[in-house]
Amino acid sequence: MFARLSLRLRVLLFFALLAVGGVVVVAAALLVGFRSAQTDGLASGFITAGLIAGFGFLGLVAGIWLLFDENVAKPIQAIATTLRARAHAGAASEVDTHSARYLGDLAPAAEALSVKLESTTSDAAQMVASETQMLSAERAQLTALLTEIPVAILLVGPEHRIVLYDGQAAGTLAQIAPPRLNALIFDYLDETKLRAAHQKLIKTGMDVSFVAASPDGRVSFDARLKPLADAKSYMILIDEAQAQIAPDEARPLTFDFELLSAQPTSDLSELPLEQISFVVFDCETTGLLPHKDELVQLGAVRVRRNQIIEGEQIDRLINPDRPIPATSTRVHHITDAMVAGAPPPKEVVSEFHHFVRDAVIVAHNAPFDMAFIRRHGNEMGLTWQQPIVDTVLLSAILYGPTEVHSLDALCARLGVVIPEHLRHTALGDARATAQVLCKMLPMLSALGYRTLKDVLEQTQKYGRLLDDLN
Repeated sequence: MFARLSLRLRVLLFFALLAVGGVVVVAAALLVGFRSAQTDGLASGFITAGLIAGFGFLGLVAGIWLLFDENVAKPIQAIATTLRARAHAGAASEVDTHSARYLGDLAPAAEALSVKLESTTSDAAQMVASETQMLSAERAQLTALLTEIPVAILLVGPEHRIVLYDGQAAGTLAQIAPPRLNALIFDYLDETKLRAAHQKLIKTGMDVSFVAASPDGRVSFDARLKPLADAKSYMILIDEAQAQIAPDEARPLTFDFELLSAQPTSDLSELPLEQISFVVFDCETTGLLPHKDELVQLGAVRVRRNQIIEGEQIDRLINPDRPIPATSTRVHHITDAMVAGAPPPKEVVSEFHHFVRDAVIVAHNAPFDMAFIRRHGNEMGLTWQQPIVDTVLLSAILYGPTEVHSLDALCARLGVVIPEHLRHTALGDARATAQVLCKMLPMLSALGYRTLKDVLEQTQKYGRLLDDLN
């Protein structure tokens, strides 16, 4: 019967309950105080009445607050986060009308609005899909065209950051370190030689041939600089023999042309979320003690503009140089035989250190995974100065600290599906966490947290959640 009352009447009943309860508490306090005064004196009666009234009011307010929190505040927060997830993250979760049954018509109205929004979004998505299909076809044609050109191609912006590379250039860079958009080209090629060639390019406006070499001199190849319109941006071309291009091998493109006009910054925290590069990673280990156990697998992907950059990833098995306990194998299915020929932890951690340059590190329950990474990094003199974001804390910002913040719970809320064969693999969990991140970032922006600094300030409020997890 109470559930059929209007919302305004229910709020009135909350205050009426407070008023009636207050009268009852005062009456009971006066009665007990009066009896105490008859036996122990007037002062004792006043004190007794005051204590009973004070504690009675506290108990009454606490009880009514619990009722209000459970039946009004929490359901409203749940409706808000559900609508935000559907509006900004495309999650298909439904409004929980049962938990919001005491909010009158609010929950059904919110669900109706959400369904209407989803219908409108679906129509818009069909139009976008049609345009995207055309763009994909054009991209495929461009890829096919580049496949016929016997060179590997890199496009470098005015600030010497990588804007585009084809699949063969990615393979060439991978001989030095994992390729990544927005990386300084000097992370891959000797700065002195490249700058000298670039200065000659600016002076002459003509193609410049030079010998490109990795910073450590381990890898070298003949290359050619080709100027673009302003001569500040340029292409690096590597011929067929040097790049070892296989005949008829398709070379997919990875690019972000907005990097051509991006303004350089040394402070990632001041950047808008959509302009930040994130590296999302996960580790599998021999056990749960970072000071004692060891890494057996590391997976990482890069995210930019709320999208996973396909091809920019790390997926490495690691030889822990010790037996993997059967209890751990039952979780991640990694056996001693699988890691027998794998590289040692320090080699993979060093590769990861290069991969996360100029990016924000992201993980689910980051302190656990970073403890393993830091231990090996400290032994090699590596520093990790970039910000670290934890999706557990992002979930707490969006859904409140009392909700469940496991990776499975987040995926369920946001409509992210982890294929069963990839669950509890480092790359599988890293990709799932990255998909969750891509859906949560627009939701955070919608709440007004538009820069990394805004987000980090909010996560500091929920640090206790990680202490409890670890």
